[in-house]
Amino acid sequence: MALESEPDVLEYDERAPDFELLGTNERTYSLGDFDDYDALLVVFTCNHCPYARAKFEAMNEIADEYEGVAVVGINPNDDDEYPEDSFEKMVEYVERGTIDITAYLRDETGSVAREYGAVCTPDPFLFRNDEDMFRLAYHGRFDDALNPDDEPSGEPGLDMRDAIDAVLAGEDLEVTFEPSRGCSIKWSE
Repeated sequence: MALESEPDVLEYDERAPDFELLGTNERTYSLGDFDDYDALLVVFTCNHCPYARAKFEAMNEIADEYEGVAVVGINPNDDDEYPEDSFEKMVEYVERGTIDITAYLRDETGSVAREYGAVCTPDPFLFRNDEDMFRLAYHGRFDDALNPDDEPSGEPGLDMRDAIDAVLAGEDLEVTFEPSRGCSIKWSE
């Protein structure tokens, strides 16, 4: 079932909740590991959802094209019910280059996703680095292609690249919430 991300779980300019999560490279990451970046894009995502899979290329391109942006995928799904979302499969996706971002992390209990207010995959949150404190600048869709087989229209309107460009230029965003659409997060019991 498709679900849309919810507004105002984290308020704009609110500090990003910290985390300690294992990455596919067997390293544990926290927010402080990304202090050298001007912006942090946290995307709650997974391997099995067609909506999430449709945004892998966008995530990879952003990680490649924007030197000052850390792109961090966090997989909160229950891997007992959805084995494609297991840590081992996450490692395979990274090794194959299907996911080629700054870090791909496992939220085994879903507690980090709950703190951020994520409800679907993908559910992206963009933070600006404000003196080593990440503050929410934008939460919403990557682009206007909301279904897995859709292509972005390219029509004007706030999307992730516009938001990143504004953050990197030090500009304030005129935020109109445009929800992301995806599969519901598969919470562990």
